[in-house]
Amino acid sequence: MLKSIFEITQMDCPSEENLIRMKLDGVSSIANLDFDITNRKLTVFHKGQIDEIEQSILQLNLGGKLLTTEETDQIEFKEHKNQKKLLWTVLGINFAFFVIEMATGLISESMGLVADSLDMLADSFVYGISLFAIGGTLIKKKRIAKIAGYFQILLATIGFLEVLRRFFGAEKLPDFSTMIIVSIFALIANGICLYILQKSKSKDEAHMKASMIFTSNDLIINTGVIIAGLLVYWLNSNKPDLIIGTIVFVLVIQGALRILNLSK
Repeated sequence: MLKSIFEITQMDCPSEENLIRMKLDGVSSIANLDFDITNRKLTVFHKGQIDEIEQSILQLNLGGKLLTTEETDQIEFKEHKNQKKLLWTVLGINFAFFVIEMATGLISESMGLVADSLDMLADSFVYGISLFAIGGTLIKKKRIAKIAGYFQILLATIGFLEVLRRFFGAEKLPDFSTMIIVSIFALIANGICLYILQKSKSKDEAHMKASMIFTSNDLIINTGVIIAGLLVYWLNSNKPDLIIGTIVFVLVIQGALRILNLSK
């Protein structure tokens, strides 16, 4: 068995990891892939020459570079059942709050909550694709990724159009109290997710690190919606809600484009 380590400078979230996994899916000589997103490193355990693997990684244009190749005695690789269970838990919480924030956002007419709900949905898609891909065929992976990516872009575009309509139309204040209360609950939920992931025995694994990065970003967005709600009350204007909604819609579209990369 050989162990080759790659540096991949543009690998900073699960989308790039999934992209690499799908690219290398058909390489029969690979025994295991070990991702270190924090340090942007990929360790490939394989048999035979590294040439095909290296070319596949370079074709992704993610700044991949082979660092070392050496022999290794490691031939067994542990299963990630505990990781899967934790990721299913995080996915469930994210999807539940997508439903809650979308419903309360529409009722309270808060674009901040609607946008944050789509961010929750985006995270659910990424976790779902990762989990569904285990044991699935390459065609199924690409099909799910394409549907998820275009669906996110469609929802975010509708959100943008609604933001523009409200910005140039008659000003109608969102229910700031609903914005704040729901976002506080979402903040608590994401805090619980982060606590669960940090307490995991497998927290140093790539998927767990990636999940913690996603959840930490969600905490920042939740805080942003809370601040926007306070500014709506203080300024008696809907502009803070529209601004935070626009920012999060941009983040959702960026995430959707990364998901679409998985379908190529």
